[in-house]
Amino acid sequence: MASVAGANVDQYNGRLTGYVISVAIMAACGGLLFGYDIGVTGGVTAMASFQEKFFPEVYARTVEGITDTSPYCKYDNQVLQTFTSTMFLAGMFSSLVAATVCRKYGRKPTMFFSACLFIVGAGLQAGAVNLGMLFAGRCILGFGVGFANTAVPMYLSEVAPAKYRGGLNILFQFAVTFGILIAGLVNYGTQNFASGWRVSLALAAAFALVLGVGSIVLPESPNSLVERGQVEKGRAVLQRLRGVEDVEAELEDMIEATEEASRVSLRQSYSFMFHRANSPQLIIDIIIQFFQQFTGINAIMFYVPVLFNSLGSSRKTSLLNTIIINCINSASTMVAVLLVDKFGRRFFLLEAGVQMFITQTIVGVVLATQFGKYDDGKLPTGTTVGVLVVICVYIASSAWSWGPMGWLVPSEIHTLETRPAGMSIAVAANFLFSFVIGQSFLSMLCAMKWGVFLFFAGWVVVMTLFAYFLIPETKGVPVERVPIMFARHALWSRVMGPVSLEIIERDATRTISRQAAADQRAAANGDLKKAAL
Repeated sequence: MASVAGANVDQYNGRLTGYVISVAIMAACGGLLFGYDIGVTGGVTAMASFQEKFFPEVYARTVEGITDTSPYCKYDNQVLQTFTSTMFLAGMFSSLVAATVCRKYGRKPTMFFSACLFIVGAGLQAGAVNLGMLFAGRCILGFGVGFANTAVPMYLSEVAPAKYRGGLNILFQFAVTFGILIAGLVNYGTQNFASGWRVSLALAAAFALVLGVGSIVLPESPNSLVERGQVEKGRAVLQRLRGVEDVEAELEDMIEATEEASRVSLRQSYSFMFHRANSPQLIIDIIIQFFQQFTGINAIMFYVPVLFNSLGSSRKTSLLNTIIINCINSASTMVAVLLVDKFGRRFFLLEAGVQMFITQTIVGVVLATQFGKYDDGKLPTGTTVGVLVVICVYIASSAWSWGPMGWLVPSEIHTLETRPAGMSIAVAANFLFSFVIGQSFLSMLCAMKWGVFLFFAGWVVVMTLFAYFLIPETKGVPVERVPIMFARHALWSRVMGPVSLEIIERDATRTISRQAAADQRAAANGDLKKAAL
């Protein structure tokens, strides 16, 4: 059932070349689409002109002060929440289709199609004259994001050398955070325009153009080329990516994985995900996306201007706070880019669990004891600054842990035959849980008030325990070899059943044969050098 191809990573030739870095950076720009749309939404929904046109009830509460309601409930509106969350529901469905496109046509065409959808969606949103156009544009954006979020992390994991896969893959998450930062700056600059929200929404198309151009000039991933029978092209691309001529060990692993993958259709690929031998990957695909959202990170990233405005900050100050938080988010993600292949995935997940629990608890306690005790219904400036600092510490921990690992781990734990289906399931799960949070957070804030932060803190404890016991360390392990780790895992091997023993035996046999082949190549190269001398 599971592919076991995978020579020891030390047998792979190649280095971290300037070419592979440039390829990864350009491909990672697909994350800008997702990040910009996440970041721009909170600022746009806090703009008075946008509220007045599409959500007059919210406008009446936040600007005119007509209705008497709790500060926690000023933005509680189901239609407004649906505007935020519709993109994720659309992305959930498109991500399942994206697996078919990725496998049949390649990663590049999938990224190009994503860019086209995003341009159309951005145009509809920016030109919206009614809720119908606004929501139609939002849905099309979601379709585009679903394709991009499936193809880009998979592409990055396949072009990156095994030793540097974590850092290069997390460039996608860095692009997401950078897109969020740019969105905050755009919203801050357009807040006083008569229809500044149109400018903010329209600029999303610029990032789609970057991805569209990139998908034309980038090489197809060698794994995809080999999978579609273009072995020589795959060899040439792999040689250029690795900067060496001898890529036979890595290429042989791809060919062997492809031979096993070719025995199953995409429909079978999905069905294989539900077989016992692949159940650990399926569980992690879904659970890690659930946990990523239930850290509370997207609740804050979607609605941070709304949150600070609810706590008494002016609209301008709320948007400025958003920029500060987004800067911390981008800088902290770069920490993961630089250090994840040194310290590993588990280190960041476990360390951040402690940090996120403490900061979420502090915010909840401060709001419980301080907010509402003053006559003007606002937090004092000093307390608001303190809350901002604590949220920044929380954002930092999420940005170097569950944020990037939510995309990195699913992209590297599957066999080739289940990788497109597995990544699609992971993306669909991410969008599903993002939809749940986007659709419910403002209502939760209204109903639970400060308790919403303690709610997320409780989930942080659960996810940290899950990471400690059930997520194996995959740093430096070739993607074709990662599934073997589950067969050797103390707990997952029991879930997989007796097939795990077979996998280990086959892996050991093939590793010996790979080592023998590598030794023969090394000996041959040595003989050639001696002959030349």
